[in-house]
Amino acid sequence: MGRPPVIPAEQKTRIVLSVLAGEMTIAEAARREKVSEQSIGRWKADFLEAGRTALAAGRSGPSTREQQLEAEIADLTQALGEAAVELRVWKKSAEGRLGPSRTSR
Repeated sequence: MGRPPVIPAEQKTRIVLSVLAGEMTIAEAARREKVSEQSIGRWKADFLEAGRTALAAGRSGPSTREQQLEAEIADLTQALGEAAVELRVWKKSAEGRLGPSRTSR
């Protein structure tokens, strides 16, 4: 017996939501997607358990991804500030050697 087809999470979610909405039975979904009924049942159970876990945890603060993005923004903001200061120093240094630039009137 061959391996079952690899079904992306997005498609599994669509299938589970269709089953939960009563649009099709687990058996119908299994036939249509060419997977076992046990697979559909497991996807459904996993989906519901993840939902329960998320609701129990609540939103007490920013997600890990949000924290990563905020840290990245802070790093980039600092780097931008340092680059701006460095650019000013270079411009002042060049003016001293070359005279005032045409753009700094």
